[in-house]
Amino acid sequence: MTTPTTIVIFGGSGDLARRKLVPGLFSLYQKGRLPENARIVGYSRSEMTHTAYQEFMRGYAEQFAKTWNAAQWAEFEPKLSYVSGVFDDDAAFSRLKTHVLDGDDNLGDCLYYMSIAPRFFTSVAQQLHEHGMVQKSDAGFKRVIVEKPFGHDLASAQQLNRDLHSYLDEDQIYRIDHYLAKETVQNLMVFRFANTIFEPLWNRNFIDHVQITAAESVDVGSRAGYYDSAGVLRDMFQNHLMQLLALTAMEPPASFSADAVRNEKAKVLQSLRPMIPSRLGTQTVRAQYEGYLDADGVPAGSQTPTYAALKVYIDNWRWKDVPFYLRSGKALKTKATEIIIQFKKPPHMMFPLSKDYVISSNFLAICIQPHEGIHLRFEAKVPDTDSDMESVLMDFHYSDEFGEIIMPQAYEKLLLEALEGDATLFTRSDGIEAAWTFMDDVIKGFETDYAPRMTSYKPGSWGPDAADELLGRSRRKWRHGCAEHE
Repeated sequence: MTTPTTIVIFGGSGDLARRKLVPGLFSLYQKGRLPENARIVGYSRSEMTHTAYQEFMRGYAEQFAKTWNAAQWAEFEPKLSYVSGVFDDDAAFSRLKTHVLDGDDNLGDCLYYMSIAPRFFTSVAQQLHEHGMVQKSDAGFKRVIVEKPFGHDLASAQQLNRDLHSYLDEDQIYRIDHYLAKETVQNLMVFRFANTIFEPLWNRNFIDHVQITAAESVDVGSRAGYYDSAGVLRDMFQNHLMQLLALTAMEPPASFSADAVRNEKAKVLQSLRPMIPSRLGTQTVRAQYEGYLDADGVPAGSQTPTYAALKVYIDNWRWKDVPFYLRSGKALKTKATEIIIQFKKPPHMMFPLSKDYVISSNFLAICIQPHEGIHLRFEAKVPDTDSDMESVLMDFHYSDEFGEIIMPQAYEKLLLEALEGDATLFTRSDGIEAAWTFMDDVIKGFETDYAPRMTSYKPGSWGPDAADELLGRSRRKWRHGCAEHE
C-alpha cells in the first residue's frame, strides 16, 4: 500500500479507540503491516491538541498493546493527530477534510471507523458523502467500518442499510463482528475445509446435535442501563452466536473470497426454521441472574433476560432435524466460548459391558476462548480388561503447538483486513437481515403469552435448571468440553 493512507476514527477518544483500535494499529506498525505513510486521525467532541491526543493515547497503548516498546511508540506517535467536532457539523467535517488532504489534491486511501453510537452512523455517512470524502475514484479506496450493534431489530437494520446505501456502495461498508476475527474462529474454516477427516461426517447422518456456548463470568456492572434495553438476545445472539452458527453449518465455499464465504453463511441464516410462538415454550429458555433487578439503571420488574438458551433447526439437506442448541448469559461460572459437535452413538454395541455402564458419545470441542484449541473425545479400551472402556481426550492447544506466538487482538486483524480490502470477516447486508429475521421472532415472542416463564439462576452457576431441562427432554446434556476439559 503505497498510496497515502488515512485512518479516521470517529469516536477517537472513546473507550474502544483507547483499548482496542489505537493499540491494534500500533501492533500492526510493530509488525510492519501498517502502510509506512499511514496517518491516524481521531475525531471526537472533546477539545484536544495533536500533542495532547498523542500523550492521551500513549498511556492506553502502554496498558493495552499486546507488546509495548517505548522506542517503537516514539516512531509511531507522530502518525496520530486529532480533529474536534460533533457528528453533524459541516464546519468540523470541512476542517477534517482539509486536515486529511494536508495540502494535497486528493484524499488518497481512506478508512473511516465509526466507533460511535449507532444513532450517528447515518449522519457521519451523510457528512462524508456531502464533503466528497467517500466517493470512489482511481486516487484511492474509501471504506467505512461500522461497529455493532447494527440495528435494534429487523426493521431498524433494514432502514440503516437503506440509509448507508444512500451514500455508500455495499462493497465500501464493513460491518464488524469482532468474534469473526478471533484466531480460533478463523481456524474453524481451516479445520473443516483443509482436512478430510471430519467433513464427510459433518451432517445429519453422523451428528446428533450441536451446542454453541458464549458464557460470560461478569455481570452487567455499570452497563445495566444500556443492557436492559438490549438483553442477551440482541447483545450476543443476533451477532456473535448467529455468526458462529453460520460458520459451523455452512457449505464449503467455492473459494476463500469474501463473496463466496459470505454467500454460504447467508444461506445458512436464511435456512433457519422460523421460531413460531407455539414453539417458544419447548425450544427456548430465558432467565435473569439473581440480583440483576437490584442493579442501578434496571427498572423494577424488568423482563430483560440476562441468559437465554435456544433450540434451533436449519432446514436444508445437510442439517435437516439436527438440533443446534445456543446459549449465552451474564454472571456464569466462567468465561468460555465453545462449539460442541456431538456425534451419534454406535447403532449396535457388541462389547459385553456391565449393565450400569453407559457408553458416551464421541464429541468434538472447538474452544474459541479462553482455552484456545480443539478436543476430541472417543472411547478407548482399559488395559488388562476384556472390554472395559473409558472416554479419553485427544487435545490440540494453540499455546502448546505455536509456543511464543502472541495471539493478535481481533480488532488488529479486522483493521488489517479492512485496509487490504478483504471483507471475508465482515458481515454483509443480507446476512445481517437474515439473522435479524430469525431473532425478531424470538424477541417479539418473549413479549407474548407464549413466552417461557422468566426464571432465575445463581451468579457463578452455569445458568437456570430450565436450560438443563431443555436438553434433558431429549436425553441430552450440556457439555463443557473446553471450560472443564471433560
